[in-house]
Amino acid sequence: MNPSLAIRIEEALGMEEGTLMVLQAFHDIKLEKAKMHSKQTPDLSKLRPALFWDTDITKIDWIKNQRFIIERIEERGNEIEKEEIKKFYNQRLLTKSDHL
Repeated sequence: MNPSLAIRIEEALGMEEGTLMVLQAFHDIKLEKAKMHSKQTPDLSKLRPALFWDTDITKIDWIKNQRFIIERIEERGNEIEKEEIKKFYNQRLLTKSDHL
């Protein structure tokens, strides 16, 4: 939605000016977060779901729970799983430092 169209629709419907553009911004933010989140997941095919028996592996917040995940993989993971987690978190650190 562009501002010109938003203004016309808002006037026609008697809405407060800017309402549709605010909604558009929230929608755009939601899409961007979803896109970012999809890049913030390791290759799950390399991780045994049994490692995370107490939760749904597809719903893990890999960023928020980083410390817990690394500890669990270090304790119970095989070499492939350890390498995937190492690669995932190292890549995130590189990407993050690129933006600084």
